[in-house]
Amino acid sequence: MTIKTKSGEASIHKTVLLNEAIEGLNLSNHPVVVDATFGGGGHSLEIYKRFPNVKIIAIDQDEGVWERSKTKLKDCKISFHNANFRNLEKVLNEENLKAFDGIIFDLGLSSDQLSPPAGGSGRGFSFLKDEPLLMTMKESLDPGDVTAHDVVNSWSEKNLADIIYGYGEEKFARRIAKGIMETRVVGEIKTTFDLVKIIERAVPAVYKRGRIHFATRTFQAIRIAVNDELGALAEGLKKGFKFLKNGGRMSVITFHSLEDRIVKRFFKEKEKEGEAKLINKKVILASESEVKSNPRSRSAKLRILEKI
Repeated sequence: MTIKTKSGEASIHKTVLLNEAIEGLNLSNHPVVVDATFGGGGHSLEIYKRFPNVKIIAIDQDEGVWERSKTKLKDCKISFHNANFRNLEKVLNEENLKAFDGIIFDLGLSSDQLSPPAGGSGRGFSFLKDEPLLMTMKESLDPGDVTAHDVVNSWSEKNLADIIYGYGEEKFARRIAKGIMETRVVGEIKTTFDLVKIIERAVPAVYKRGRIHFATRTFQAIRIAVNDELGALAEGLKKGFKFLKNGGRMSVITFHSLEDRIVKRFFKEKEKEGEAKLINKKVILASESEVKSNPRSRSAKLRILEKI
């Protein structure tokens, strides 16, 4: 899918497991659907194509995504909310809605956030661009919002090691945390490249020749901490299920093991309590052809739950 930005530049984001996630919702005519992670608008656009009478409630923390996508969806009955999906109840109150037929969560970063057409995001998500250390999903920050700059310049060594290991599953977390502490004594850590250099010095040479970039896990961990992504996911799943109609379905696409673990546990709990049934007993993965055309889909996992 290609969506034009305000400046006429095209979105580079490719929606992963698009057909599987939408077909899994098992929608009928005149559905009400929540696109909890609007992103590039891929799911919303495809749902509209298949169900022209749909009402879509789109949610995203990044207010810029709507500006880049609204032209494509001008004929669709869609309402965009610049919010975190953990605030779903508030969004539904604003819409005067009590329930909906389906909800989609497509977690993680979009390609546009990592590297939009004009270059970097400006928020420090990518270790390949030299940008300010923000890593916030929100484009416009409030005074109390935590940034990656706050994390690396003020959090304790133990907290840094714990989040880098816990959220990034980084085996050299202690060495990296120590390197951050030693660097900030000398001067402020301001940019992504400042952080990359610290990680590069902290890890062994052989690690730098590994399959994934040596900064990947640390950047992931700090981003998750900054945005409280796992806490938001647990809350969003709970609220999404609460307002889902009986017979309605929830499709959740995850990109790393920590997210998938939370989703898997939540789905199994609901099944055990007799409130839901699993639509796919085994996790749905991207096809070989999709992985070939979009390597990012390699780590994607789709789970679908029906409320009963």
